[in-house]
Amino acid sequence: MSGAPTREVARRVFAAEFNDATFTFKESDDERAPLYALLPTGERANRVFVTGTLTETEDIGEDAEYWRGRVVDPTGTFFVYAGQYQPEAAAALRDAETPTYVAVVGKPRTYETDDGSVNVSLRPESITMVEESVRDRWVVEAAERTLDRIEAFNEEGNEYAERARAEYGADTSAYRQAVVDALAEFDAPE
Repeated sequence: MSGAPTREVARRVFAAEFNDATFTFKESDDERAPLYALLPTGERANRVFVTGTLTETEDIGEDAEYWRGRVVDPTGTFFVYAGQYQPEAAAALRDAETPTYVAVVGKPRTYETDDGSVNVSLRPESITMVEESVRDRWVVEAAERTLDRIEAFNEEGNEYAERARAEYGADTSAYRQAVVDALAEFDAPE
């Protein structure tokens, strides 16, 4: 096995859960150790893979370009921020014509506001324009992964679920409902 670092798996997570993932942690004191967001369903996420409708883009930078995008999935909104350190993602936001379906791989970031609340956003590694069928397939996969995490939530020895219970409480019903709501979109008459 090579000594090359491996990338973390990009977790598929709905906006409803992602936006509640306000607790972040590192698993070592090494300054280069990855920063994880703790998902309320009991999994750590250093990277996430999301798909939805890019509904709005805006350059909010003062001295340099700094783009904010709103990506909407069936459960809520992801806020995506890209600047000089994510030039390809920033260009994708700058050049995008909204609304359009996008797939985003990125890192969760948290920011504490002056009033003490925590905002969760996504720093994109990549933003790709995709077809509706890709978004639909992602919704199904995200639903399956969410249900898998909920099912594993009460397993003995699940250290991330134990942390999630301590940080967020033991009620995962809102995320099960988010799955139901997301999948209900496919049952609607055409």
